[in-house]
Amino acid sequence: MPHLVKLDGITTPPLVIAAGERAGIRFLEFFASAIRNPHTRRAYLRAADDFLHWCVGAGVSSITAVQPLHVAAWIELQMRTLSAPTCKQRLAAIRHLFDWLVTGQIVPYNPAASVRGPAYSARKGRTPALDATEARHLLDSIDVAIPIGLRDRALIALMVFSFARIGAAVAMRVDDVYVQNRRLWVRLREKGGKLHAMPCHHTLEAYLHAYVDGTGIEGDPKGPLFRTIRRGTGQLSETPLPQANAYAMVRRRALAAGIFTAVGNHTFRATGITAYLKNGGTLENAASMANHASIRTTQLYDRRRDDINLDEVERIRV
Repeated sequence: MPHLVKLDGITTPPLVIAAGERAGIRFLEFFASAIRNPHTRRAYLRAADDFLHWCVGAGVSSITAVQPLHVAAWIELQMRTLSAPTCKQRLAAIRHLFDWLVTGQIVPYNPAASVRGPAYSARKGRTPALDATEARHLLDSIDVAIPIGLRDRALIALMVFSFARIGAAVAMRVDDVYVQNRRLWVRLREKGGKLHAMPCHHTLEAYLHAYVDGTGIEGDPKGPLFRTIRRGTGQLSETPLPQANAYAMVRRRALAAGIFTAVGNHTFRATGITAYLKNGGTLENAASMANHASIRTTQLYDRRRDDINLDEVERIRV
């Protein structure tokens, strides 16, 4: 077996190479075929790479020699600098990797199975949300006389009014915006390959029409809906807008609008869900519209109690 094996940017660590060719192949298969979500794959790969390199420094000779004590010591180290959810995710990555190696008969048992992660529970997500007035001000502040403004307004409105995840939004094609029953609909490709269709709010419908018609992309139905801008021209390219670029865009737009909340792409999902619930919507319907498998997930985006808490804080008079 060669000293270093690579597959689609995945490098086999020396600790796995030391266990033989079958171990190397099984390791690559875990990331190349067992994990389909690219974000999960990247996170798990970072965790596995960090853990296995730490094991080398701890004197472990092969992946078959990893013990529960090694996993526990590494998790303790992670807890010094990382949040509890991140530590739990990293432990899950190691558990799943070793489960895969156990079923492939590379290691005799899973050394991470008995290791407990940090205690953590949350009734509300940490992603900040905007109130309806701020969201409206942000949308109105965007200059739509140029293609980039039409694009940015349409993308932010899509996340607010359809509760779309940013990953699903930037993966859309032009023909994912379509007419059905005399209304404009959007088709979203969500986690796990699930297709999710949503009718458009009248505001979103107007913004999408303005964007598609105003930039001329309707002639490329199989092309990406949200695209990068060609340097020096101000016109749309044929390249899909990366998720990282979308994050930089919403941060830039918020600051330009005088909004100093540390917004991110998920901010607008939480903003839309909270606005819907404040106006009489139900958690059950919100979960369906957001394509959540559980209402408990939707509750993490519900920020209605933020207003209550602020009102109660102002009762403190000294």
